[in-house]
Amino acid sequence: MVNGNEKLLYAAKNDTEKLLKQFNNTKDGFNNEQVEKMRDEYGKNVITHQEKNSAIKKIIKAFLNPFTIILLVLAIVMIVTDVILEETGSRDYSGALIVFTMVTMSGILSFYQDMRQSKAAEKLKSLIITTTCVIRNKIRIEIPIGEIVVGDIICLSAGDMVSADMRVLTSKDFFISESSLTGESNPVEKKSDIERFDHMNSLELTNLVFMGSNVISGSATCLVITIGNDTHLGHIAKTLTTKKTATNFEKGVSSVSWLLIRFMAIMVPVVFVINGLTKGVVLGGGAPAWSQALLFGLAVAVGLTPEMLPMIVTAGLAKGSVRLSKKKTIVKNINSIQNFGAIDILCTDKTGTLTEDEISLEKYLNINAKEDKRILRHAFLNSYYQTGVKNIMDRAILARAKEYGAEELVKQYEKIDEIPFDFTRRRMSVVIKDSKNKLQLITKGAVEEMLSICSYAEYDKVVPLTEKIKNKIIKTVEKLNNEGMRVLAVAQKNNCSTEGLFSVQDEKDMVLIGYLAFLDPHKASAKDANKALDENRIKVKILTGDNLSVTQCIAGQVGLDINNTLVGSEITLMTDEELSDRAEEATIFAKLTPEQKTRIVNLLKRNNHVVGFMGDGINDASALREADVGISVDSAVDIAKESADIILLEKDLMILEEGIIEGRKTFANIIKYIKITASSNFGNVLTVLVASTLIPFLPMLPLQILLLNLIYNISCIAIPWDNVDAEYIKKPKKWEAKSIGKFMLWIGPISSIFDIMIFILMLFIIAPRYLGFTMTIDIFGSFNALTPNNQLTLMAIFQAGWFVLSLWTQTLVIHMIRTPKMPFIQSRASWPVIVLTSLGIIIGTIIPFTSLGEMIGMRSLPANFFIWLIITAILYMILVTVVKNFYIRRYKELL
Repeated sequence: MVNGNEKLLYAAKNDTEKLLKQFNNTKDGFNNEQVEKMRDEYGKNVITHQEKNSAIKKIIKAFLNPFTIILLVLAIVMIVTDVILEETGSRDYSGALIVFTMVTMSGILSFYQDMRQSKAAEKLKSLIITTTCVIRNKIRIEIPIGEIVVGDIICLSAGDMVSADMRVLTSKDFFISESSLTGESNPVEKKSDIERFDHMNSLELTNLVFMGSNVISGSATCLVITIGNDTHLGHIAKTLTTKKTATNFEKGVSSVSWLLIRFMAIMVPVVFVINGLTKGVVLGGGAPAWSQALLFGLAVAVGLTPEMLPMIVTAGLAKGSVRLSKKKTIVKNINSIQNFGAIDILCTDKTGTLTEDEISLEKYLNINAKEDKRILRHAFLNSYYQTGVKNIMDRAILARAKEYGAEELVKQYEKIDEIPFDFTRRRMSVVIKDSKNKLQLITKGAVEEMLSICSYAEYDKVVPLTEKIKNKIIKTVEKLNNEGMRVLAVAQKNNCSTEGLFSVQDEKDMVLIGYLAFLDPHKASAKDANKALDENRIKVKILTGDNLSVTQCIAGQVGLDINNTLVGSEITLMTDEELSDRAEEATIFAKLTPEQKTRIVNLLKRNNHVVGFMGDGINDASALREADVGISVDSAVDIAKESADIILLEKDLMILEEGIIEGRKTFANIIKYIKITASSNFGNVLTVLVASTLIPFLPMLPLQILLLNLIYNISCIAIPWDNVDAEYIKKPKKWEAKSIGKFMLWIGPISSIFDIMIFILMLFIIAPRYLGFTMTIDIFGSFNALTPNNQLTLMAIFQAGWFVLSLWTQTLVIHMIRTPKMPFIQSRASWPVIVLTSLGIIIGTIIPFTSLGEMIGMRSLPANFFIWLIITAILYMILVTVVKNFYIRRYKELL
């Protein structure tokens, strides 16, 4: 940062006229020719080396995860044992090839879904252009921040993101949040004074502002010194990419992944040792028992690895993201899709969410509550001359005043100064001068805050503001509030201080002259949206800086509880413990500061809630960051959009309800795969342990296990597109690794029961009839009594039988466990799931009868096997249904 830092230090220590001259600029701004010249010399205002999700990085992310790494290690071991250490004629590439096929299939599908989601998001993001106000050719214009050039004069006001490193030229109560750069949480005041002290670090200087910070209050004009890669943000972009705390979703995926990896790490060595000790004979193919046991252990490891989990997760999230993109909803953070489903509390502002955001000025009243155009004229001058963000109430004032030709007033007055709005004072002032050089301070703001600075009230004449008059004023305001109107007070005074020295201290001893009453009707859809959210077990809480009575009126109109309320003044006096308890019950939180909004969100999260926060103002930015899901809108201020996970192009709670449903569907389909695969794998391992102890040969060859796993995983590809029962998505869902373990213990052993049943059938009925011998209780003795050829035949039939049964049970259990209802009758899977699982069963059943089956050590199964297979499959589904119902009764849910 040597060059950039030196430029900024130089700018801080020199006067503005010298700096403007150096850039060949004036306070009128560049012309078009100068802009192009500066762009050619200094480049575009773009950070080119910022962290990006390039195609290469997406490929690496798709192929490198704990499960694929395990599979790749296993494949390498197989290459060493089956290829490198084997003689030329005995080399077998098939095992490693199958593992590589699974890794490739999972990686390609994950990459495809990730790219698809990214393209959809980028397409929507192009609709959102962040702009800044710049002076060019003597006028103020809004331009995209990428078009800023060195030497430009930028106008900043509350809510703006600082889009370059700049020197402050003029300022008024100008406070900046630099927490993303310095870690300092408190706003820093910036002034135009020349820096007199020697500093090596430009971040310490009070007359410089930096890209990535945001304006809290006040206004300023600034000169652009460095842009793009030359800014502080450009040089330390990689270290500035601060990630939010891991979400509930991310923690859940991680915990489940490591649970399965730990399970595999324990079971695989056990399987290896047992098989190595018990198979003290030379097995088919001529490999020593320990070598074959090692390969078998590796194959079991592959079978235990849910290699499709990354793909299922990515596909599910991408599917939800793409679906929402069609509804003009931009998903900035793809993991927030599932977080939508986990939300059980939605905190939202009032304006534009519950209301139409089309506020109109209904009344302009004097202290006697009579319409008075003089009040409108004062309000017009205040709104017209302010340079900060013109909110919807300012726009309503200007629109209403225009009907009466109030713009002619501009010719009679000259603006001298202003005292910008901030969220502590909740008011703003302008100082104007008429043709007779008479100065007048006009202030408008929230009623309570305005009463605190007024000493007089104007009836027919100016009188002291007594408690009696205050009470009368408050009753008038309450009446308007109860009618659903938002009220601002207007005050003025003529005996101002010396011109050019105005500040917040001048807002005192003012004369209250009247009120402005605004109406922002509730949205027609808000009541239905609130009802839908309530049906989905989501509590809606209003967090607003607005008046309590107005908020209660709107809340009542849309069906929210209006009795449990808290206001900012009460919250200030509460401890975290007290507020935590009250926040659970309260529905309306009114007259809040930004810090109080954030505090409430954090306390609700601490109470084990998953919290969504919807806001669009600068006062919402902190709460948006802290929420599990931050939601904003395209029309929001820059800092709100920057802080959000989700951006809506339409401000509508119904879209949120759709997002929540998508999140729950995504969770359901991901958890289906995890629970089904984990329980199946657990059951298979139990079976392998039993078989390894009681059977004198491997129950399935390593290559057969790999092929079985490949077919099963292909059947699972369609799970992200499965149907989800309507009842399931009626309440929030959270990740719980413990529930995976419980599910494995309940459902997994069921398959082992039927595996052992088929073992007994194969060893004592099916195979003996096929070979014409009698199997005794002494299985090892009976097996050793057979000829080597009959031993190989018995093993081949047995392994083929378990291969087919395993595929049937693993695949059928998808349909059994995907719903708590009766499968196929009360709840059917989507057609992609039905097609792929059916194909998997058909292909797997046919394999023993093909040359492929013979190549991997199988034999054609006798006809009577399929009678027993169907009986076993039916009994298996019945027992799974019974156990499933017991599990649901005990734990109240299945998935």
